[in-house]
Amino acid sequence: MKTQLPLALLAWLAAPLIACAQPARPQVQQAELVATYPHDEAAFTQGLFIHDGVLFESTGQVGQSSLRRVELESGDVVQQVNINPPVFGEGSARIGDAIYMLSWLSQTGMVFDADSFDLIDQFSYAGEGWGLTTDGTHLILSDGSPQLRFLDPETMELTGTLDVTLNGRPVRRINELEWVGTEIWANIWQTSSIVRIDPQTGIVTGLVDLTGLLPAGLADPRDAVANGIAWNRETGQIYVTGKLWPVLYEIRLPDRAE
Repeated sequence: MKTQLPLALLAWLAAPLIACAQPARPQVQQAELVATYPHDEAAFTQGLFIHDGVLFESTGQVGQSSLRRVELESGDVVQQVNINPPVFGEGSARIGDAIYMLSWLSQTGMVFDADSFDLIDQFSYAGEGWGLTTDGTHLILSDGSPQLRFLDPETMELTGTLDVTLNGRPVRRINELEWVGTEIWANIWQTSSIVRIDPQTGIVTGLVDLTGLLPAGLADPRDAVANGIAWNRETGQIYVTGKLWPVLYEIRLPDRAE
């Protein structure tokens, strides 16, 4: 089940992340806190994005999955559509007037009208669905493997794949995705690291360390992991949160400081 990871696998994943601190390796940068905002601590965050200054979020767990429009400053959910069981909701992204949302194991995606949240279409894909983002033309899907899939949003046909590597090794457990500037950012499941991926080569060019932002006293640290990245294209602001986190953080990196 996606809410657990054997310790041996976690140790294997952590090894290349630690190795990144060596010279000539991808730079590891500590996220700098800019501001904090309330976040629904019952939200099992699977997708997060901003469109025209408005925050959208998709959540998971069977019987608790939803698509939401959220007031950023207060954390209040101002619009919501619930996803009926047995679907376990996953990542989401918007292109034009449509919001696309994945499911974990159902091999079915949903398309919602971005204004009304009415379900207007469904689509199928092989394997699992984890994270979803867009470069403005394609949908980009993660499934927990080291390979990202590029989909045509009109036909849902596969238009390309991208193998993600860090120090020459495949990066597994790629979870929530966000297009940030000219890069793909991705949470790595059950770690506090975000990888910055070159969309042309798949090479991880840097890592963002969220360790200092992890809320203390979370009920279940195995489930309440960092997950959720949102980039405001108009302002350049970056927001992050996690599953069951009571806080949404605005962050910046040292090289992005004004």
